[in-house]
Amino acid sequence: MSSDPLRIVAAKHWMLRMPFHSDMEWASGRRSGATRLVVRIETANGTVGWGETICLLDAIPAVLERIVLPIALTKTVDQAESLHRHVLGAGYYHHKRAAVMAICAVEMAMWDAFGHACGQPLHRLWGGLWRDRAEMAAYILESEPNAAAEAARAYLARGHRSFKVKVGMSEATDVALVRAVRAVIGPDLMLRADVNGAWTPGTAKRMLEKLRPFDLQYIEQPLELDDLAGHALLRQSQPVPIALDESAYTLSDVANIVRAEAADVILLDPHEAGGLWPVIKQAAICEGVGIPVTLHSGAELGLSQAAYLHLAAAIPNMTIALDTEHAHLAGDIVRETFDLQDGCFAVPTGPGLGVTVDEAAVERHAVSRIEGAYLDDRRPGWFPVKPAY
Repeated sequence: MSSDPLRIVAAKHWMLRMPFHSDMEWASGRRSGATRLVVRIETANGTVGWGETICLLDAIPAVLERIVLPIALTKTVDQAESLHRHVLGAGYYHHKRAAVMAICAVEMAMWDAFGHACGQPLHRLWGGLWRDRAEMAAYILESEPNAAAEAARAYLARGHRSFKVKVGMSEATDVALVRAVRAVIGPDLMLRADVNGAWTPGTAKRMLEKLRPFDLQYIEQPLELDDLAGHALLRQSQPVPIALDESAYTLSDVANIVRAEAADVILLDPHEAGGLWPVIKQAAICEGVGIPVTLHSGAELGLSQAAYLHLAAAIPNMTIALDTEHAHLAGDIVRETFDLQDGCFAVPTGPGLGVTVDEAAVERHAVSRIEGAYLDDRRPGWFPVKPAY
């Protein structure tokens, strides 16, 4: 292996914080920006790859530095499967959810480097181009109905045809938020709502009955993430499709959801699955039983946004508009832009991820600590309890 030109010989990483244009309010608190980990690897023949992951908890950079990067330096860039299983074999099979986000940054960089080495965009390495553009859902993060309506109106003018609204803040506002957005976008466009696990089973029954007139595409994570039995019962007891996100981090999570018949839709996320290859495998499980999939957004910068588009390009059952918080970001670290055309982003066509990193922007946004991922500094002493009501 030591003479292999694709062996990883160097790695560098940064923690970045990218501000939002305005704060995001959700059932677990308030966020004013996105914290991400970015990794740059280099191979023995000088091929470079970049990767990115979400960074919400202090364990993630620690696992990256102490476990994932040392293991990566024993691999070649075509060994994505080996990297993932080696990290789990280092003890993290006990703690998969502590490892997946750290693995993803390096695994994505490996794929990017491998794509450059092959001279091919990533989707061509995963079965080829199934679709050349991906529909993007407008992500409405406002918690007040009038503000949500104004945001929906602006997104509609930009060309979005699918919309997502955050609920789960209080019983009083949940219906009002959905009603306000539906009134703006009309009866024919897709509208979904995300509870982030804030409802009890009884509240879910009541709220879904109240929301029935608004024809939701699906309700996302209505119950606490471990309650697969409760989600299965909700599927059987009412007509709104059930989508799971926080319940669906790992490959095993998705398999358990399918076994439990707990979801009509599953939101996947490479950062929460441990990389791009695990998402392809998760999607294949869902495809085999007729479940459509989409991608969860955690305010991806350009590296992960490009990776999302390659996944959407290659996965046939990724038929639902992808979540994106890209419009909320105040900047980016790639030179390319993602321009919305008819509600869609085009799939990159260059080798690897198909985007170019602005290294000066990486340095400019580098930080040394995670801030504002959870809780709400405007409410001292408050913390979320789920289910909340």
